[in-house]
Amino acid sequence: MRRRHHYRRRGAEQAELDMTTFLNLMVVLVPFLLITAVFSRITVVELSLPSAADGAAAAEPAVRVEVTVRESGLMLADNDAVIAKIPKVDGAYDLDELLEHVVALKRRYPDHDSASVLLEPDIEYDHLIQVMDVVRSAEIPVDGQPEFTRVALFTDISIGDAP
Repeated sequence: MRRRHHYRRRGAEQAELDMTTFLNLMVVLVPFLLITAVFSRITVVELSLPSAADGAAAAEPAVRVEVTVRESGLMLADNDAVIAKIPKVDGAYDLDELLEHVVALKRRYPDHDSASVLLEPDIEYDHLIQVMDVVRSAEIPVDGQPEFTRVALFTDISIGDAP
């Protein structure tokens, strides 16, 4: 009796790999990952700190413009001298009055571009943005025309905690 050897036939087809399920998973997963990805922008803040070799302080004191946002209202100061205390009107900050004082301050110091916005801990983020917009630029009417022009005021703004 002869033994039968069971060898594969050389011409037999190989089994196909079904990629349909994997492709369905990718079609769903890739858009989900793209939508949920956090796109962040990294910014670098350049600081120039004084060194011990800088010598004596400048003869003329530097201009320091500060806007303090408190729960009761706004306070505008220049070199630790309070220029204006602007109380809230009907529960909202009076940004128009702040704008008038900031424009007048910019006319006094046309070459100065930096200002500080100081906040109490419970101030909403939206109020911070509104105050920064007022301090950064203003729309001023052109002489004798109904058009307005945007003017840069204090464009270099730093924020911090109110004392």
